[in-house]
Amino acid sequence: MTAGLKEPSDMIIKAADGYELAGTVYASDRPDATPMVIAGATGVPRQFYRRFAEYAQARQYHVLTFDYRGVGRSEGQSLKGSRINMLDWGRLDFSAALEAVASPSSPAVVVGHSFGGHALGLVRRPELVSAACVFATGAGWHGHIPYPERLRVLALWNIILPPLIRWKGYAPFKMLKMGENLPLGVYQQWKRWCRYPHYFFDDPKMMPDIAAEFLRIRFPIMAVNALDDLWALPASRSAFMGGYKNATIIPINLDPALFGGKVGHMGYFRPHVEPLWDDTLKWLGERLGSS
Repeated sequence: MTAGLKEPSDMIIKAADGYELAGTVYASDRPDATPMVIAGATGVPRQFYRRFAEYAQARQYHVLTFDYRGVGRSEGQSLKGSRINMLDWGRLDFSAALEAVASPSSPAVVVGHSFGGHALGLVRRPELVSAACVFATGAGWHGHIPYPERLRVLALWNIILPPLIRWKGYAPFKMLKMGENLPLGVYQQWKRWCRYPHYFFDDPKMMPDIAAEFLRIRFPIMAVNALDDLWALPASRSAFMGGYKNATIIPINLDPALFGGKVGHMGYFRPHVEPLWDDTLKWLGERLGSS
């Protein structure tokens, strides 16, 4: 914890359907501090973003991190038999987090990681966002992933996970040391949408409604993808971010050599990339008309 900053405090965020989500606030001393919501990646608990949240807090942002339902401290009841899905994460959970700290007179900036960049288009009140920066957001289709990582991903979807899910009734990612366990509905949607080159935009069950939701997004989005992030390379980013047809998208290709040669899919929020954090906060601040 940086000296002089308020200690983070936990809070309960109640979604529109009554589900209670775990959140953590990194509060600024300034009453005019800009609200920031960090929307995490699939199966990544909110504590993972603590260093970045403290960094933003020290630069006069009022930051909220949260766990999607079924993940981390928002797990609730047993995941077995749970009806939770990924659309709930965006339409209900992310929306509730945003509405907890932002208002039309004080809109938030958003920092999204992987799925957080997908969920951005699903929020109930996009007018509560002034700008967003998303890291590692891509379409998820295996065809965008280079070999041999593509073979590992296909083996995960088609060989490794199916018998484990029949056994457990949910996706036991902790057993595989790949993050938090996931509700069955989340896994099923994720796997289905990763079959399509443009993710859920190509899913006949989702069109045209999902495309119309994304047309509501009109704030600027900076989309950062590291060139060693095999799960979300620039081509994958382009395939997904094209769904934000009414938003200005600023694509950034990140050279991992600038950060010791390693960023990958998770390194965007690790301390060795602090110069990237400075650039991110500067860009978000400029969208607010500040320096």
